[in-house]
Amino acid sequence: MKNIFLNTLFLFVSIITFAQTSDISISVKDAETNEPLLGATVYFEELEKGAVTDFDGIATFTEIPNGNHIIKISYIGFKTIETTIDVGTKKEFAFKLESGGNELDEVVIQSSRSTRTVRKIPTRIEFIGAEELSEKAVMNPTNISMVLRESTGIQMQQTSLSSANTNIRIQGLDGRYTQLLRDGFPLYGGFSSGLSILQIPPLDLKQFEIIKGSSSTLYGGGAIGGLINMVSKTPDEEPTLDIMLTQTQALGSTANVFYSKRNEKFGVSLYGSGHYQKAYDPEDDGFSNLPQTTSISFNPKFFYYPSEKTTFWFGLNGTYDDRIGGDITKIESGENGIHQYTEENLSKRLSSQVVYETQLDSVSSLNIKNSISFFDRKLTIPDFAFDGKQTNTFTEINYQKSANKIDWIFGANLYTSDFDENDNATLQRDQTDITYGAFVNNIYDISDNWILETGLRADYNTDFGFFPLPRVSLLYKNDSGFSSRIGGGLGYKIPDIFTEEAEFINFENVLGIDKSSLNAERSYGINLDFNYQTLLFESVGFSINQLFYVTAINDALLLNSTDNGFFQFENATDKILSKGAETNIKFTYKDFRWFLNYALIDTKLNYLAGNPQKPLTAKHNAGSVLMYESEKWRIGYETFYTGKQFLSNGTETTDFVTMGLLLMRNFKFGSAFVNFENFTDRRQSKFSPLVLPPHDNPEFPEIYAPTDGFIFSVGIIIKPFGNEDDD
Repeated sequence: MKNIFLNTLFLFVSIITFAQTSDISISVKDAETNEPLLGATVYFEELEKGAVTDFDGIATFTEIPNGNHIIKISYIGFKTIETTIDVGTKKEFAFKLESGGNELDEVVIQSSRSTRTVRKIPTRIEFIGAEELSEKAVMNPTNISMVLRESTGIQMQQTSLSSANTNIRIQGLDGRYTQLLRDGFPLYGGFSSGLSILQIPPLDLKQFEIIKGSSSTLYGGGAIGGLINMVSKTPDEEPTLDIMLTQTQALGSTANVFYSKRNEKFGVSLYGSGHYQKAYDPEDDGFSNLPQTTSISFNPKFFYYPSEKTTFWFGLNGTYDDRIGGDITKIESGENGIHQYTEENLSKRLSSQVVYETQLDSVSSLNIKNSISFFDRKLTIPDFAFDGKQTNTFTEINYQKSANKIDWIFGANLYTSDFDENDNATLQRDQTDITYGAFVNNIYDISDNWILETGLRADYNTDFGFFPLPRVSLLYKNDSGFSSRIGGGLGYKIPDIFTEEAEFINFENVLGIDKSSLNAERSYGINLDFNYQTLLFESVGFSINQLFYVTAINDALLLNSTDNGFFQFENATDKILSKGAETNIKFTYKDFRWFLNYALIDTKLNYLAGNPQKPLTAKHNAGSVLMYESEKWRIGYETFYTGKQFLSNGTETTDFVTMGLLLMRNFKFGSAFVNFENFTDRRQSKFSPLVLPPHDNPEFPEIYAPTDGFIFSVGIIIKPFGNEDDD
């Protein structure tokens, strides 16, 4: 009887003890700065209870049963913690997260040339991380156009139906005003710019950095509209192997392979890509909307680590690209009767990169880099061919020094460009440019809330003279989730014949640059933005960024016709003035993210009577992206609105909406996906003709809407070493 009583008493006490609960708080901070993290998620898996940290980085819970519980603490841009806490022994728990992901505020931005994180840099920089890049690679594995097309205020302007040549427009300014970088190296300018976007696959890239507005102080001429720096993946001690295979209903097949591995002294990354696209004619008008394309790219890199403080790496990049578009019958069966028109672009690219980086001491470092790029392109249409080679070189040395409150960067570089047209061409438009540059940049912490950035570049071009380029930016930030940046600077662009207008007419009858009569294009601009993030309803993360900008270009390069049937370049008599606003809003709730954006682009050509809006530039653009992301699934639904535009003849186009849907399932071996791009099939041919007669010598109107329409793709990503996104 006594034993029965004791056992009953023990069981009763155990039940009472188990039923006891506690109210607890969990504090989450940044391990590096010790600052509270607003919006971190704390989740009890067994209890299916979660909360989001407040302004003080604290998540509170009520009536948590006493005992051991597994909790998961996560925050975008930081390494997730999964640990066990003993509820009942204490009421307060504290954890610190280490950075290691894609959060805009924590990642180090290479295009800034400093080692600061985004929230400590006065220059406004937009960041696209590895996670979003992987989603865009699924949507378009052949090139980076999808990554940029869906960024607020950026337009991908197609200049040719037959070849699909595409230029980047930032805030309404032509593609030649955008500086493309890869790992800090200028690339794909001049002759190759119209094909540049189409020849950069995304699988070996880990992040994009976009600076809008003049950035010539840091990277020299050409960055009037802004710059885009693509940062490559680098090898880790754990090997990485990604194999991506994609097939579209439009008869496009793509294979991408990326491998990387390093040990104590050496590392390697190997990337290869192959793409074949059959000529595609969705409206069955006899002309291709996607050209027949054969493209092969390779990019090996070799790394040497003589010490923990020094890295030396060497890379090669090669591309073979043959695309032929136009009359489907001629492409498939050869010339026959009225089937005579095709446009073929055959291009070959080879470039090298060499980088030496060393940490001199705890506060200073030295970087030396060099690149040489060679581009060979032949553009052929009936009765005309444009054929040439371009060689560019870039060499730079820079010294960086960082203290507690001040960062200095000093550097000098040399940039050369040499275009050599085929000797058989009627018009010899060879051009050589040599530019010497020196720059200094400073970031100074005035206080905990105010940071000032100033810079000065001095460039000297052997033909166009001296260009002093000052810039200044100011950042204000506080602990309540608000920050603001204002900045401005000067820019310039050396004239060459490779403009969108010349590309549109295949450079036929375009006269070369007369350096004695033309001035370099010059610009000035200013950006002002406001950022705010908070919590709504204690569980919904909310952030907003509002940008206002103005950029003016003097002596803009124009292509005008002459009395004898040729086209010559002249400087505009008045400025191009681009002003506008961009709004980006983000909501987060558990595994859901919702992005909203709007861009007002008001680009006026003041050198024309009435100051008209720049052709092919929609004044109003908006977008919505809803994402669900768990360890096993990624589902994305996108909607984009493009407003009315004007053609060069003043005709107003229709506005349109495109939609896309992505479904991706993660497995231990990798991922499988399906993508429905533009599934409402918005095509320019539904609004106006893409091709005008006669059939044997057609005319091609300007392109203002998608030409390929609905594209359905399926694919698989194989990760032999395991998928990090799957348990």
